[in-house]
Amino acid sequence: MPPNAVSDLTSSPSLADLPVADLPVASLPVDGAELAAFIAAKLCHDFISPAGAVMSGLDLLDDPSAQDMRDDALGLIRQSAAKMVALVHFARVAFGAATSSEQFSGAELRGLLTGLTDGGRATLDWRVGEEVFSKLQARALLNLAYLTVGALPMGGAATVAVRREGGQLILIGSAEGARARLKAEALTGLKGERLTEGLAGQWIQPYWLWLTACDAGGRLETTVEDGRVALIARLPLAD
Repeated sequence: MPPNAVSDLTSSPSLADLPVADLPVASLPVDGAELAAFIAAKLCHDFISPAGAVMSGLDLLDDPSAQDMRDDALGLIRQSAAKMVALVHFARVAFGAATSSEQFSGAELRGLLTGLTDGGRATLDWRVGEEVFSKLQARALLNLAYLTVGALPMGGAATVAVRREGGQLILIGSAEGARARLKAEALTGLKGERLTEGLAGQWIQPYWLWLTACDAGGRLETTVEDGRVALIARLPLAD
């Protein structure tokens, strides 16, 4: 993908002028049932690893010949259970299950993110103050931040920042590292396009971020350069 490639949601009047709920089904790459199936599949994929690790730990506890590994088994169960709880809390906000009346602070969102990303190779510079975010804003920020960190599989520096200007809430994610990249499926999702080949699990969360920005009446910009990935969501502020 060339540098400074941009997915601008406002370039299409049909998407810019209507909330997603009011768009004809034909205007969206996937319908509601298909979207729900993709998200459910992703969540199952995310949960299966820690759930399987918990079962492995329980099997060790039940094995009479492995009693010398009891402490290791308990440690595995605790670690995996904590990961599952972190995934549930993250998914509740990132995929919109929280009620519309809820709001989230920057500190709360950082906690949800670091519950999944701590221990990884990338470092996180969270430049988000103590302001409060609405449900849609929080969903967009959390997914954007997660994808920013995920663009650094071999390590690097991820920076997440927020600013308000010109009647917009601007969410900025910058990933810098020797192997900073976005997979082809992710780039397809960030452009709001249907996946035609590749892994749906790599596509659905970027597409969900695009859909969230679209639903808020905003736009999403994606830049991929050598050693750097940038994601910027511009969401209109309520009057």
